[in-house]
Amino acid sequence: MYERFGLLIDGQWRTAKSGETRPVIDPTNEEIIGTLPAAGPEELDEVLESLQRVAPLWRAVSGWERSALLRRIVDEMRLRARDAALAMSRETGKPVAEAAGEFQAAIEQFDWYADEARRIFGHTLDGRDPSVRLQVRYDPVGPVAAFTAWNFPALLPARKIAAALAAGCPIVIKPSEEAPSSTFYIADAAMAAGLPPGVLNVVCGRSSTISEHLIASPVIRKVSLTGSVPVGKLILKQCADTVKKVSMELGGHAPVIVFEDADPIAAGQLCARTKFRNAGQVCISPSRFYVHESLYEPFSQAMAKTARALKVGRGLDKGVEFGPMANARGRDRVIKLVDDAIAKGADLLAGGGIPPEYDSGFYFQPTVLGQVPDDAEIMSDEPFGPVAPISTFSNFDDVIRRANNVPYGLAGYVFTQSLQTATRASEALEVGMVGVNDMLLAAAEIPFGGIKESGMGREGGALGILDYLEAKYIKLKLK
Repeated sequence: MYERFGLLIDGQWRTAKSGETRPVIDPTNEEIIGTLPAAGPEELDEVLESLQRVAPLWRAVSGWERSALLRRIVDEMRLRARDAALAMSRETGKPVAEAAGEFQAAIEQFDWYADEARRIFGHTLDGRDPSVRLQVRYDPVGPVAAFTAWNFPALLPARKIAAALAAGCPIVIKPSEEAPSSTFYIADAAMAAGLPPGVLNVVCGRSSTISEHLIASPVIRKVSLTGSVPVGKLILKQCADTVKKVSMELGGHAPVIVFEDADPIAAGQLCARTKFRNAGQVCISPSRFYVHESLYEPFSQAMAKTARALKVGRGLDKGVEFGPMANARGRDRVIKLVDDAIAKGADLLAGGGIPPEYDSGFYFQPTVLGQVPDDAEIMSDEPFGPVAPISTFSNFDDVIRRANNVPYGLAGYVFTQSLQTATRASEALEVGMVGVNDMLLAAAEIPFGGIKESGMGREGGALGILDYLEAKYIKLKLK
């Protein structure tokens, strides 16, 4: 499946000199669908040499030229969109329509940053002395090392690659080995569009080996990660030794608050469709549902009914709405959390186990749990899977306290018809993003990111490019 790709180093697709490879598993049947070359120290040193060589050349390219090149990448990605979506669905199990939508979202990242490349604005101030001018300009931070996760294997790399290229930074990216093909297609499009060799490099292999080698090098000046909180903390420690600029989008555990004036059936249906998208493996997935006690019955019934109606199956098959989880370890974690919640008194309203018709693959039923107590593990630990725990509340201050009582702070959601309640709740939630009566937060034009242990920095929007730039102050005395 990956015959014409592999390691992209200095503009050339290559295998590893060691001959070491790593398998990619089809989550629908647990069969090997391909193998990837594993980069070793020699290949990683070649990447670093390439980045160091091209960094001054790429930063000297004007924003207008970088913008035009990003536009050409957009055109080339569109030519590869169908093949990329099919490959992504095969790697992740997600419905092919979802995969196609995700690759389109990745294209939009490049489209957005093609404009941002021309909007890197500094500013000038008058000095206190009439003969002094104070200038602030933004320069590229330098070579970037980026690491992405498997759950959105096109969108996550696109956010990092497009922003780095627009800012004038060369980049090496390590995609998830569970779903690498989207990054390969993006890189292939970039090469076809005329991106100079060495400006974008792709490496595969053991994550810990690659991250340690790249981060230890003084050549790398910026690290961008989308991953788990424990991995983020480890990389932060590694970056401290050479004081690198860091941006991180880590885990979340998004609260949903359904206030008493909301439409419980419409909210329940929307929450279910959003919760079970990509089998719940979404960092901003709604994952703790706090419903006003007066709405619990209609909301929970609507959510459970929607969950039971989803067509489960292989993502490439027609009409499938819900595929398998990406790996066995994720499913095992979900099983443990469901068992714990039920043992502590939660009601099983839908799903709850492995579909009996599947004896292979990493399938787990869309699951809804009712009346989940706060001491259940799933109310404090991110499930990252297709399980929706519902609890009730009666008091505004109490539900805000419970919603904020986790170390995460990525996204949160509010359902209400009151502008006052929406404003108060949105401002009180300790998160980086809030959706009010809407749950589709991600878009190229918005700043995506969280607070607390959910990370730092922003991706997308007008703010996203700033994480790849350094401000430089210049004081000029005229005489």
